[in-house]
Amino acid sequence: MFMGEFRHNIDSKGRIIIPARFRSELGHAFVITRGLDGCLFVYPMDKWEDLTERLESLPFTKRQARNFARRFFSGAAQCECDSQGRTVIPSNLREYGSLHREAVVIGVGDRLEIWSAAAWDDFEETAEESYEEAAETLTELDLF
Repeated sequence: MFMGEFRHNIDSKGRIIIPARFRSELGHAFVITRGLDGCLFVYPMDKWEDLTERLESLPFTKRQARNFARRFFSGAAQCECDSQGRTVIPSNLREYGSLHREAVVIGVGDRLEIWSAAAWDDFEETAEESYEEAAETLTELDLF
């Protein structure tokens, strides 16, 4: 399970360090794709394959399913870390995530998310207000 928050810079070649505590669980090869809320999602290959199977089972006759699959898969890139733990984020994904200099890598259970530091700070500020509301809703669903 991925958890934690780490700040790293993106270098001039578009590389970011994947924190050491995430690399062993992430594996040699992994997938980076467009996420939600303006961040990138990073999946280990086994989780990516599970997600691919679920998305492929959606009815292709539904426009929303087709559109989501198009955006999700067209932005995906298989990546690897170099010997120093860095991976290149493709330019189209850096653009999507507004990743220019400082980034935040967070663990979110079965995936990582990569945020621009500014977007993450904004999210944190607004999400804090609704955190307790979300907890109440999840309690109603017997999650806690």
